[in-house]
Amino acid sequence: MKVLTSKFNTKYDTAPFSKIKNEDYLPAFLEGIALAKAEIDAIVQNNDTPTFQNTIEALDFSGYTLDRLSSIFFNLNSAETNDEMQKIAQEVSPLLSDFGNDITLNADLFAKVKAIYEQKDSLNLNPEQSTLLDKKYKGFSRNGANLPEDKKILLREIDKELSKTSLKFGENVLAETQGFQLHIIDESDLSGLPEGTIEAARSLAKSQDSDGWIFTLDYPSYVPFVTYSDKRELRKKMAIAFGAKGFQNNEFDNQENVLKIAKLRFDRAQLLGYATHAHFVLEERMAESPEKVKSFSHDLLAKAKPAALKEFAELSAFAKKLDGLEQLEKWDGAYYSEKLKQELFNLDDEKLKPYFQLEKVLKGAFTIAGKLYGLTFTEIFDIDKYHDEVVTYEVTDANKELVAIFYADFFPRKGKRNGAWMTSFKTQFIKDGVNERPHISNVCNFTKPTETKPSLLTFNEVTTLFHEFGHGLHGMLANTTYPSLSGTSVYWDFVELPSQIMENWCYESEALALFATHYQTGEMIPMEYVTKIKESASFQEGMATMRQLSFGLLDMGWHGQDPTSITDLKAFETEQFADTQLYPEVAENAMSTSFSHIFQGGYSSGYYSYKWAEVLDADAFEYFQEKGIFNKEVADKFKDNILSKGGTEHPMILYKRFRGHEPSPDALLKRAGLI
Repeated sequence: MKVLTSKFNTKYDTAPFSKIKNEDYLPAFLEGIALAKAEIDAIVQNNDTPTFQNTIEALDFSGYTLDRLSSIFFNLNSAETNDEMQKIAQEVSPLLSDFGNDITLNADLFAKVKAIYEQKDSLNLNPEQSTLLDKKYKGFSRNGANLPEDKKILLREIDKELSKTSLKFGENVLAETQGFQLHIIDESDLSGLPEGTIEAARSLAKSQDSDGWIFTLDYPSYVPFVTYSDKRELRKKMAIAFGAKGFQNNEFDNQENVLKIAKLRFDRAQLLGYATHAHFVLEERMAESPEKVKSFSHDLLAKAKPAALKEFAELSAFAKKLDGLEQLEKWDGAYYSEKLKQELFNLDDEKLKPYFQLEKVLKGAFTIAGKLYGLTFTEIFDIDKYHDEVVTYEVTDANKELVAIFYADFFPRKGKRNGAWMTSFKTQFIKDGVNERPHISNVCNFTKPTETKPSLLTFNEVTTLFHEFGHGLHGMLANTTYPSLSGTSVYWDFVELPSQIMENWCYESEALALFATHYQTGEMIPMEYVTKIKESASFQEGMATMRQLSFGLLDMGWHGQDPTSITDLKAFETEQFADTQLYPEVAENAMSTSFSHIFQGGYSSGYYSYKWAEVLDADAFEYFQEKGIFNKEVADKFKDNILSKGGTEHPMILYKRFRGHEPSPDALLKRAGLI
């Protein structure tokens, strides 16, 4: 039975998880690709004059079966995988990538798209249609469709070389991360470390048939070590090893790879007619240009730097008073910051957790979404789930109309990757007069309930739940015609606004009153805790801001200019960090050689967007604070102009329609206590 490629015939058209077997996937993908190819061929072979409807619209609605199948498979490969599925993913990924290339390099299809694009001003399109046409055209042109044949060949060679070098970069970082271990034999060297960290180090040593405790450069081992270890020499050893990844003139050295990647990206951009790689990337971002990113970063830096210097002086004085330290080094920062934070706020997670029972926090998020956007979440038991722990909800509006189906999957288990994310099993779109409603999922990894205790969250996990739920609302409230512009299909530096703004309600007593009650006594969270949560949120915010900005500026340094003349990576880095440096330079360390976000992940020329989205969310939430955090008028504006609109118009147009003006960094600086 073709369970994945025929109509589901289920309630709400939900995925029939219980009927899917692993052996169904590969044949389904082959059939899905064939169906999608046939739809593309039909567009290309249509002898009528190309129109917006028969080409651009048809292109966007094509491949529906393949898209749904892909979302089901890849979502489960993240949340409920096994060896067999991972093998299938290895087989299927190249097929999908070839299929993508077959479309973008289809000259006949591009000719039709281009013909419509060239007469766009006379077509009388609405804003959403204009955006779709622009997006489809750029999907081709930004991948070289306008280049002559010889340059297309060159572009493919650059792309191949880039993907090989990025892969090599990542393999080297992994090898260097796994190649270092700090082996402790003397128990007194564990002084200061949390019990859980010691336990993990002991079990790692056991698994290697060793005595003592083994610490590594993986975050769950490294971060607690440099934050809590009382042994300064050992912190130094760990920190230097961490900062030297890919910078040790050995077989895993990444210096040449970094220079090569930066150079190849520059060549690619030039080939496509852009000044630099950053100009190419930012054309499709809210920030628009490297000049704008640099001026945004330097403005923020000018305001954060005085606070950062003051915080650094305070931290230095604290370390001197406590331990007679004359000079704070990089391996001292996290350690003394944690000690100072405890002294100032005396607030730890163990005190807060009893007030944050998972079910109540989730119900709180639902209540807040109800107050703001008129949504009701009702648990339902008659649709398929991919695991027993998943809880399913029907989401309706004030008129009892279906808005979305929501899947909540909150506990770690074998076959589920770390972290937290939002995804969808079905996209929203409007076709033939029917508004197809979305199926949205939030996946997290919180502590499971035990026989004696329910699942209790740290405050950080509470904000994580709200963050992913914000992405979820962006998906659930989507209301656009075309699937490729729906929900979270927006510019990279805009997608975090709906998620980050939701975190703000976690700090408001009016919102906390709805869900933060003690799981045993039912008493409301004490106000002094709420005050401390708010105060500690901006602790050392100047230093944190400066650190984030330094990474973004390094990214712009590599990608916002011609990198051809850079020969000495360390000297170049030192120059880029000149304005943001607090700690003394460490000769053995470099950042770029293990900066995976920009040399292997998707953040090249985009690292600034972490701070950019914070500016948006602080400015947007200030509007709620001015009018009341549950104000219906502001909530309606946010829903109508941001949450429901997806990527149908330029984000700045949508934002100004909601807010009345461009976002101002002042709101972020105020929230961070920097002005």
